[in-house]
Amino acid sequence: MLSLLLILISGIFFTGIIIRTKSIASGRKGPPLLQPVKDVMRLFRKGAVYSETTSIIFRIAPVIYFSSVLMACLVIPFGSYKGIVSFDGDFIFFAYILALGKFFSIISAMDTGSSFEGMGASREALYSMFAEPAFFVLIGSFALLTGNTSFYNIFSTLHLGSSITYTLGGLASFVLIMITMIENSRMPVDDPKTHLELTMIHEVMILDNSGFDLGLILTTGYLKFAMYGAIIAGFFISELSLIWSIILFLVIQILFAVIVGLIESFMARFRMSHNPQFILALSSVSFLIFLGALLVLGKFV
Repeated sequence: MLSLLLILISGIFFTGIIIRTKSIASGRKGPPLLQPVKDVMRLFRKGAVYSETTSIIFRIAPVIYFSSVLMACLVIPFGSYKGIVSFDGDFIFFAYILALGKFFSIISAMDTGSSFEGMGASREALYSMFAEPAFFVLIGSFALLTGNTSFYNIFSTLHLGSSITYTLGGLASFVLIMITMIENSRMPVDDPKTHLELTMIHEVMILDNSGFDLGLILTTGYLKFAMYGAIIAGFFISELSLIWSIILFLVIQILFAVIVGLIESFMARFRMSHNPQFILALSSVSFLIFLGALLVLGKFV
């Protein structure tokens, strides 16, 4: 329960910190930290408009998308505290409950009958497919290293005490940050501020969403950032006391948000044809982590 509460708190401020970082990097003051939350609350008070060409799928997809991310958050532990849902192999459940929400967001975009939204859905499906091996190889490597298959047991038995294990933790953090950028369609894979449909991915998929539904979709994006930040924090807070674990958790979330803001400020978006190469390269980094795990276990031949 503590993990979910901290993720919700982090999600409230995460996007605001990203926007403030980008503003400072460009020499501007920027909006208040809670401006994204205020925008979402304004959307929640508005009614949704539905096209006559859409079906029930378009109406339920935002709720399923939000629910899938919220359910995934329940799996993530916090230090010595298990997640609300915890069992052997729960990282597989985590990946595929997120895939369920992504699936409904994709078919929701296709349900509108718009060629632009169908194009965005196709790209979203392709990039998610490419990012999936990187995640499974990454978490699978730590499962091999620790001999456990649940997030809680992996984090609680993972000891970053040598230069090799700290290197593995750093590489894992990098891969998770990049996976987060891909899953949220941010730089360098996508630009959330673009206004050209031909170059959009996620933004073009939600062109027909409005009001409460759009608020749910935006809120889900905020939660996904904090959720992956909680996984990164899990590598470093397993052996700390409760107070220090909370402090380090929040510090990592803030640092994560600042890094995202700096990436979006100083890194140009890749050409669409280069995105698959970049995403597949993350799988190569994950394989380095796998080889490092074999090295630590003395099984490297």
